[in-house]
This record gives sequence, C-alpha cells and structure tokens, in this order.
Amino acid sequence: MLTIGIVGTGGIARAHIDAYQRFGTECEIVALCDPAPGRAEALRAELGLEGARVYTDAAEMLATEQRLDLVSVATPPSTHAALSITALEAGVDVLVEKPMAPSLEECDAMIAAARDNGRLLSVVAQNRFRDDIATLKEVLDSGLAGPVTHAQVSSAWWRGTEYYDLWWRGTWESEGGGCTLNHAIHHLDMTLWMLGSPKAVTSVLTNAAHENAEVEDLSVSVLQYDRALAEVTASVVSHGEEQAIVVQGRHARVSQPWKVVAETANPAGFPNREGDAERVAAIEAVAAAHRPLTHTGHAGQIGDMLDAVRERRRPAVDGEDGRRAIELVTAIYEAGVERRTVDLPLSPDDPYYRTGTLVERAPHFFSKTASVGELPGAITVGAKA
Repeated sequence: MLTIGIVGTGGIARAHIDAYQRFGTECEIVALCDPAPGRAEALRAELGLEGARVYTDAAEMLATEQRLDLVSVATPPSTHAALSITALEAGVDVLVEKPMAPSLEECDAMIAAARDNGRLLSVVAQNRFRDDIATLKEVLDSGLAGPVTHAQVSSAWWRGTEYYDLWWRGTWESEGGGCTLNHAIHHLDMTLWMLGSPKAVTSVLTNAAHENAEVEDLSVSVLQYDRALAEVTASVVSHGEEQAIVVQGRHARVSQPWKVVAETANPAGFPNREGDAERVAAIEAVAAAHRPLTHTGHAGQIGDMLDAVRERRRPAVDGEDGRRAIELVTAIYEAGVERRTVDLPLSPDDPYYRTGTLVERAPHFFSKTASVGELPGAITVGAKA
C-alpha cells in the first residue's frame, strides 16, 4: 500500500484526491498540507479522510511522515519548484500540477533534484489520458494523414473578471503568466506530444477583457517546424469554450472534435468532389481500433504514476515532458514581449531562462485590483479538445 501526501488543498487538490481514491486498494492518503489555517482540516472532514493527518508546513509534513511514498503538489505555480525540490530531497517521489514552474531555471532545478536523489518526478498533463486525444495521437502516428503541413490549436476558455480576484492569480510574480501558461499549457503539451518541438516561435500577447490582472488573457502564436506551421490561440475570452486541435497532413485532415477529410485532385489541381474514400476509411479504422483507457484524466495519470512508483520506472509524463511545455511557453512569452521570432531550444544564457525575467520585462497590462483568499464554486479541469 503506497502512502500519499497532498500539498495544497485548493480546488485542484480535489481532482488528485478523487483520482487516488479510485485506487483505494493500492494507495492511501495519509497527510494533507496547506499553509492556510483550517483549510486542510475542512477538506479532510468534507471528503471523509479520517486517516490523514493535517499540516500547515510541507517540511514538517515530510519530516514527520517518514513513510510517504508519493506527494502531489497542488499549489500555486510560483511555489511548485521549492515544494517539489523539498520533497525530492526528502526521498519522496513527486507528482506536481501543471504548469511545472514559471521558469526553465526552476524546471531544471527540479529535474536535477529528482536525478540526484534517485526519485521520480511527474508533471500533470491529464489531457494525454483522454480517449479522444489518444485516438488522434494514434491516427497521426499511423502515418495515414501523411507529413503534417499545418495545425490549428485552439485553447479556448472563458473566465469572468472575478477569476483573477483570487490572491495568487493575475500577476506575473505569483501566477507566472496568464492564459498561455495556466490554460494553454494543456494544448501546448498535446501539440508537443503529437507534433514534436518547433524550431521557432512568434507571438502576440494582449489583455482584452480582464482589467483586474497584469497578465495576458489572449495570445496568438505561430510555431515553425521544418516545413509546417502550427497556429496556437490561448484565450480566456472565448465564449462557448470551443476548443479544437485540427491537423492537416499532406494526405488528410484529422481533428478533435473528430473529423476526417482526405482530398484528391482533378487534372487542374482542384479537389474532386468524392475525395479519397479509401484513405478516410483506413483512418476511421485506426480510430475505431482504439482501446478505451481504463482510467481517464487525472485518474489515468495517477494510475500510471502509482505503477511507476512501484516499478521504479519512468512515468508516462516526466519532468522532461513538463520542461518542454514550459520551454515553449517561455518562447511564446519572449517572442510576444520582445516582438521578435525566438529560436528553439532556449539556452541557459537566454534572459528568459532565468526566474524573474518575466516579472521585470513583461507588460503589466492592468493592475491587480482585488486579492481574496478563496473563490466559491467549482473549477474546470478539462474540456472537449
């Protein structure tokens, strides 16, 4: 029976706890930690976690709970690195919420702590554990669509201004960024997973509708590959939250929400009306052959992490995967702030590699005008694509 500690008992912690409880014969939550007095106790009582001890200091929890196998870090982004490193140096494996950390410097320190202490580090990327996304990945890996020529990725969310009233949201220092880092990180990770890393990035940032936040609420980026381009829109101003990943291959278009189109040309180069029905059927067959995942979302990733902890193997999403997503976000921010194309990979001597550069250089679109300890209502942890 693996023993689990949860650091941070805000909204996203519920997704972790629910996922761990799905594996009740394999693990037990024995500790909850939150610096806000009474918060961990309230969640323990609400969710019936009578066997979990409560702490307000993570270092104290790690020193006291010497039998911990795995810690979930579910705190604001600016705290991820320090808390993860503390746990790793205490000999505990770590699953840290997205985004991994606000800077590449912090990501590399986390990866080094895992390596130097022989521990496992995983970064939450729960959208990889979705049947629709796994199906799209399998179809692209089949090669039936041909080499990718163009992709359109829409990370479309909507948030009211109250969203940025929460104390840690809405500033470059505490949140690390706006929707590009904290919402589109999901779609950027999926893009990297399916298409690989781009060679260069250009981007534009703005705050279109949240006058109570320093950070961007909308960015539009172009990722440059060898012969392909990918457009990525990151938004919290999109009514309806119509998210999509559309991938154009040389031979066919595939997308989530699911759609397949394969054109063929007439003698003049225009599309034939009937298209390539045989290729469409072959792609649909690959999609139909997808074996549904036993667990999806956070539960899918936590199930894999529990297996990795027992087997001492690399988790499906490790620290390097989390770092790649942060590198892409960092390049988007650098391109948008400096108004130029940014080549990848980023080197340690790039100013944006370092912690604090965004705080110094990024535009403060507006001033944060409210700071509340907690917001009512549920959070949204995923959408259709």
